[in-house]
Amino acid sequence: MANAYFDHNSTTALKTDVLEAMLPFMASQHGNATSRHSFGRTARAAVEHAREQVANAVGAYANQIVFTASGTEANNFAVRGICSNLDKGQILTSAIEHPCVSRPALAIQSSSVQAKNIHVDSDCNINLAHLQKLLLTPTNLVSAMLVNNETGVIQDITKVAEMARERKAYVHTDAVQALGKIPVNFFALGVHAMTVSSHKIGGPLGAGALVLDKRIDIQPLLYGGGQERGLRSGTENVAAIVGFGVACDLATKNLSAFDVHTANLRDHLEIGLAKLNAVIFGYNGLRVANTSFFSFKYIEGETLVTALDKAGFAVASGSACSSDSTDPSHVLLAMGVPEDLARGAVRVSFGLSNTVQEVEHFLLALKQELTRLRNLTAVMA
Repeated sequence: MANAYFDHNSTTALKTDVLEAMLPFMASQHGNATSRHSFGRTARAAVEHAREQVANAVGAYANQIVFTASGTEANNFAVRGICSNLDKGQILTSAIEHPCVSRPALAIQSSSVQAKNIHVDSDCNINLAHLQKLLLTPTNLVSAMLVNNETGVIQDITKVAEMARERKAYVHTDAVQALGKIPVNFFALGVHAMTVSSHKIGGPLGAGALVLDKRIDIQPLLYGGGQERGLRSGTENVAAIVGFGVACDLATKNLSAFDVHTANLRDHLEIGLAKLNAVIFGYNGLRVANTSFFSFKYIEGETLVTALDKAGFAVASGSACSSDSTDPSHVLLAMGVPEDLARGAVRVSFGLSNTVQEVEHFLLALKQELTRLRNLTAVMA
């Protein structure tokens, strides 16, 4: 059992204040938010309060927040919902997008709609010159993540949105890995749609949101009882939504502390990684403070992750975003990283609960495992 959790980009522990806010809606307060009786009205008031909390965290208005069951659903909703109302034209997604953006784009390809990738450079930054060239062709949607989930590199979405709008294209950004790590402001980014998620910021699993420009015409992904202004039918998960709202409040309040604390941990880690001759991906890019993505030559990432888990450290491999895949990270391949080096990728992502002592113990364990694996490889050669 791991005793040091270094995988906060994957999911986070439920915060105590979040759980306390959720508990009444999991037990005594069980009304359906669409019901007219007092239980239903209480549930509705809780949902609307949470909507205000999420909106405040992302610099938007409450009536722009559409609750979903996950970030994956919100991304699918954005890509499919926006493009279904438009005439022929291409969909552009960055080459480093999460599969829940890139796969919906590919799924709705037709004779009149083509999905294309925007290149990135070796530092994991979107190639704006390539985007400019692609935009010469009529474009329906440009989707580019604000923060990459593997490297932690922050993209210039404001510039991407400016370029896309000049060509009359809609813009969506997946901000799941940005919320709680950097300031996020929907209007300042200049996008038409933005995805956020609860469980990345100490909230519960099962809650996400799509933030929408009120002028955008979007087709619902789910039809039914007409919840969420008819854009996302289905009985609201009141407890999860309430937890999401509280988590947003806490994330906003702790933003500065999170940045300072995790930057110190990452710097401490990467000084040690350099001594072990690690290759750190996205090192020269502007990154969120809590993320380090690295590799060692001739060491398989999955093998190292398993060994570190046995040593008591929970980290992720480069293919962690797709549970059924053992392929090297598509992000690293898009950056031009050789396949053998990409296969060795390991991601560490810190949270406020982590300590410098944990990082020091991790570096010792990492050094020991690298020595053991290299000796094992030498014996088998």
